[in-house]
Amino acid sequence: MSYEAQIARSVTRIYKAVFPNTVNHYDTMFGGTAMQLMDEVAFITATRFSRMRVVTVSSDRIDFKKPIPHGTIIELVGEIIHVGKTSLQVRVTVYVEQMYSNHREKAIEGTFAFVAIDDQKRPTAIVLPHE
Repeated sequence: MSYEAQIARSVTRIYKAVFPNTVNHYDTMFGGTAMQLMDEVAFITATRFSRMRVVTVSSDRIDFKKPIPHGTIIELVGEIIHVGKTSLQVRVTVYVEQMYSNHREKAIEGTFAFVAIDDQKRPTAIVLPHE
C-alpha cells in the first residue's frame, strides 16, 4: 500500500452528542473535555496509520474558534499530517452541527504529536505495514 493510501485509510471520524454532563456554566462544552476527545481521536488515527504502540508527546496550538453548545452533535476528524523516523503528527478538527438542521461549522482545530515506542517504552522507528 502506498504512503498516501495509508494516510487516507487512517483518517478517523468520531461523532458525539453534547450532553449536559460535558458542559460548563455557560452551557458550552468544557475545553478540557474537548481536548480529551481530540487526544483520543489523534491516538486512534496514529495507531491506525502505524499499527504500532504510540504515546502522545505534545499538543500544539489548539484553537477554539466557536463554542460548542449543549444539545449539538460534534464530529472529530483525525488526519496524519507528518511522519518522521519515530514520530508523527495528527491534526484533529472538531465540527459542531445543530441536531435538527444542516448547519455545521468548524469549532476547534489542533495538532498532536506522537512517538512510536517499543516493548521497553523507548522510541522506535515507524515501519509502515504492508498488505
